[in-house]
Amino acid sequence: MLKRTHYTDEVETTEAGTVVLSGWVHDIKDLARTRFIWLRDRQGIAQVTIVKSTATPEILESSQQLGREDVISVEGTPVTERIAKVGGEITPTKIELIVRAQSVTPLDVSGKIESNLDARLDWRVIDLRRRENLAIFQIQSKLVEGMVEYLSGKGYLQVFTPCLLGGTSEGGAEVFKVDYFGREAFLRQDPQLHRQLCIAAGFDRIYDLGPNWRAEASHTPRHLCEHRGMAVEFGFMNDETDMMRVEEELIVAAMRKVRDECSHELEILQVNPEIPSAPFPEMRFPEIYRILEEHGKKLPYGSDIDKEGETLLCEHVREKYKTDAFFINRFPFAVKPFYVMRVDDEPQWARSVDFVYKDLEQSSGGQREHRYEKIMDQLKEKGMKPETMEWFTEPFKFGVPPHGGFCLGIERFTMSFLGKENIRETTIFPRTPERLLP
Repeated sequence: MLKRTHYTDEVETTEAGTVVLSGWVHDIKDLARTRFIWLRDRQGIAQVTIVKSTATPEILESSQQLGREDVISVEGTPVTERIAKVGGEITPTKIELIVRAQSVTPLDVSGKIESNLDARLDWRVIDLRRRENLAIFQIQSKLVEGMVEYLSGKGYLQVFTPCLLGGTSEGGAEVFKVDYFGREAFLRQDPQLHRQLCIAAGFDRIYDLGPNWRAEASHTPRHLCEHRGMAVEFGFMNDETDMMRVEEELIVAAMRKVRDECSHELEILQVNPEIPSAPFPEMRFPEIYRILEEHGKKLPYGSDIDKEGETLLCEHVREKYKTDAFFINRFPFAVKPFYVMRVDDEPQWARSVDFVYKDLEQSSGGQREHRYEKIMDQLKEKGMKPETMEWFTEPFKFGVPPHGGFCLGIERFTMSFLGKENIRETTIFPRTPERLLP
């Protein structure tokens, strides 16, 4: 088999006299004097131009046998004065058929014929061959790369916390139960508590990039049963505003990474995301109740914000601050888990922070309670049995610094960043209540 020497996006700039490209036959056009084959790989599309009057009999015969989505390798010389409208162009000296595809694919990879989302997800592997989908996940990868570069540059240590838990991390019924050698275990909803234990262990600054699960029978275009999160935690913070500064810097760094290195992919998707300026605006309870009431939405004092209220708040921020990115802070403690820190002189409110971007909550975070006595009081207040949480609470007897963090959903953030309407489009293989395959 011919060994690849270049990707398609390298053809135009290479100084090599001969290149070998490997990929799929994206399309074929056969004219009277010329045969065009468009070869697609991970990096784009290149045109293979065969002039019938000068091509060898072997090239004419091998190219005539090709069909769409066949896997091929092509050896050839780059064309300097090219006629290709998209990508580089080569004149072939050898064409090798590696695998022949069936004549009719279940989806049109070229994108000329649209299919509905359910059909695309049923044939997800074929759907992912479309240039637009490849661009989505190249951008998603670059967003994560930008986050990791930012955190590494700030001295954060990557850790891998467990996905199997002996107890629920946030309480409630929205957990997947699994059999663990005859005992009941749960897939984690969030690596929250183990991140805190890493801080208690003295790791100081950590991040965990991994999967989370929620057994939530939700069929909205913004929910998944399995998603990935960039979970960040650090110690020795003054208060939750320190966390907000870290998160906004991470988000801006990720967006800039895409802007600087994914111009081609952004062009394919025809999007030009605006990078918000830091610091992001902060909206706090109980002031939020007054703002919403001014916009015709009255919430009971001490209640959580609902989806309608969140939408109105987004409109308010957009109108007043001219941005799609902001924080919601100081949620009612009554609606938050036991581990959050309360405001000492206003215990009704928690140092709990959501990041909202383009009308969607993207992350939850804030400052955690690090004082053992307070943690135990809050456990009891939430109606939890202290003995079931000793694995988590006991280390707090031995000195844990003020700390906090957040967990940012990768698929949802990608969806909002690219202006997609459904999170399934920014998830390689979505897991939803109705979809477990492929």
